[in-house]
Parts: sequence; structure tokens; C-alpha cells
Amino acid sequence: MMHTTDNPGKYDDACTQARLATGALGTVLLVLGGRKGHGFSVQAPPEVLSALPGMLETVAAEIRRDLQAMKS
Repeated sequence: MMHTTDNPGKYDDACTQARLATGALGTVLLVLGGRKGHGFSVQAPPEVLSALPGMLETVAAEIRRDLQAMKS
């Protein structure tokens, strides 16, 4: 069974397309400045969804490191 965040995201259709096109177990789609504005959609089974917060924290830390390196 596929789980999403509490409500469908603004870009749920695109998230579904990405998941199906890539054959992925789950997808997270983050859109910045899209036609519908900023938004995100998540589609993943429970075992992947439960790991998502840690994965996103890792991504955030990497972005912070990259931004800091760009300032140097």
C-alpha cells in the first residue's frame, strides 16, 4: 500500500509520474517556484516513509555544507 503525507500535495500527479517512470519504491518531489507555487509530494510504503525524516536531515546537512563551501 502506498502512503502519502496527510493530504495530497500540490504536485502529487508529478510525484506519481516520477515514481512510475523510475520504477522507484517511493518518491519525494520538492518543487520550488513551480506553476502551483512551492510544494512537495511524498509517496512511499511505510517502511520507506519511516526512514524519510533521517534521509531529509542528511540532505539538509549536505545542502548546508555546500552553501558554506560556496561562501568560502
